[in-house]
Amino acid sequence: MSKALPVIHLARHGETAWSLSGQHTGRTDLPLTERGERNACALGERLRGLDFAKVFTSPLQRAVRTCELAGFGASAEIDPDLVEWDYGEYEGRRTAEIHAERPDWQLFRDGCREGESSDQIGARADRVIGRVRAVKGDVLVFSSGHILRVLAARWLGLDAAGGRYLLLSTASLSALGYEHNLTEPAIRLWNETRHVET
Repeated sequence: MSKALPVIHLARHGETAWSLSGQHTGRTDLPLTERGERNACALGERLRGLDFAKVFTSPLQRAVRTCELAGFGASAEIDPDLVEWDYGEYEGRRTAEIHAERPDWQLFRDGCREGESSDQIGARADRVIGRVRAVKGDVLVFSSGHILRVLAARWLGLDAAGGRYLLLSTASLSALGYEHNLTEPAIRLWNETRHVET
């Protein structure tokens, strides 16, 4: 793999009360927990020494704060397309609770009642990909788990539903890039958490 090819680093926000409890956290703007803040700082240590032509963040405070604590707040641009999946009626609910009503429900296939479909979040991910591919150089993105999983799936040319296979932990680091040239998108790193306190 050529180092000359750009790399898109994906940073999931640090822990929140709802990520800890397993509740779907879309547009609810929750702060980081104390451990989430410590892990955001550790993520910054992990990123030390890397240079980025652009830094983008979701407008939600959990992503913005992670970005700030990692040391990139001053250079970050807010990108509304990086906001987490709109879970509609499922906001704040756990998957087990939703399955009690809809036993066959799958987020990445079915989307959310009164929220976003898989195609809608896929379209947002495509817009983000268009922006990051236009940057000359490496890019760093701070956002939430499900939108980043869809972003990776779309980067690879898969349907948005392909994100269901790509799990992400809080404060994790992943990287998208290319194999031989710009026509061969690939995952370079996925869900690295060595720096994270559990």
